Amino acid sequence: MLERYTGSPPDLFQKSIILTNFDYYLERFHSLVGDQRTQGSAMGVVHSKSAGVSIVDFSIGSPTAALIIELLSTLDPTAVLLLGMCGGLHRSLKVGDFILPMAAIRDEGASRHFMPAQVPALPTFKIQKFVSQILVEKGLDYRTGVVHTTDYRFWEFDNKFKAQLYEERALAIEMETATLFTAGFASKVPIGALLLVSDLPLRRGGIKTKKSAKAVFRQFTDVQLELGIKSMSEIAERGEHIRHYKW
Repeated sequence: MLERYTGSPPDLFQKSIILTNFDYYLERFHSLVGDQRTQGSAMGVVHSKSAGVSIVDFSIGSPTAALIIELLSTLDPTAVLLLGMCGGLHRSLKVGDFILPMAAIRDEGASRHFMPAQVPALPTFKIQKFVSQILVEKGLDYRTGVVHTTDYRFWEFDNKFKAQLYEERALAIEMETATLFTAGFASKVPIGALLLVSDLPLRRGGIKTKKSAKAVFRQFTDVQLELGIKSMSEIAERGEHIRHYKW
C-alpha cells in the first residue's frame, strides 16, 4: 500500500521524513537536495540520500494524514516532521510567524479511530525540542501552544464556531496536526510539527486568498523548508535518543 499510494518502494525511503500538503515543497526540496521523485495514486515523494530525508506530499485533511502515518509506521522512521500552514488566531500573531505546537485539539473525525476521545493529541517532545534548537541557532523567533485541528473547511463564516475558538484560546487553526499526533502515538511513529502562519482568519480581510497564498509561498516557505531539512537531516546525530514505550 505504501508503494501504491506514494509510487516509492519502501527501500527508497530515508529514516527521517518530512510531511507537507504542498507540491511546491516537493519541487523546492528536489532542487535543493533531492535525488529521486515519484508519484503514486494519491501522494508525491522526493528522496534525498545525501540529506538522509524523504519528503511526502500527502495532500490535505485528517483522513490522508491518518493514512500516511499508518503507511510510514511500516518503515519504523527515526523522526517525522510536518511542515504545515495554519491560520493564526491569537491577536499577537502575524503572517510568517512560526508555531511549534505542544498539543492539538481533536476537533476532526480521523483520530477517534486511533485513540479514545480523552487521550490528548501530543507531539513527540524530543522532536519539538530539537526543532526549537534549530530555530534558536538560526536566530528565529517562534511561539508554542495549542492549535485547533478541524475538518470544517469554511468555518470562517460560522459565528457560533468562531465564538468557540475565542473560548478555547488556541493559538492557531489547521486541518491535520491532531490526527498526525494521535495516529503517530498509536502507531509508535515519532512525530512533530513546525507550522507557518499563512493567514489571520479572525481579522477583517484576513482570510486566505489565491493572491495572499502566493505571497506567503514567495516570502516565507523556503525558510520553513530549510528549517525542516536541517532538523530532520541532523536529528539522528545531534538530537536526543527517541524511545517508545512498549505496551
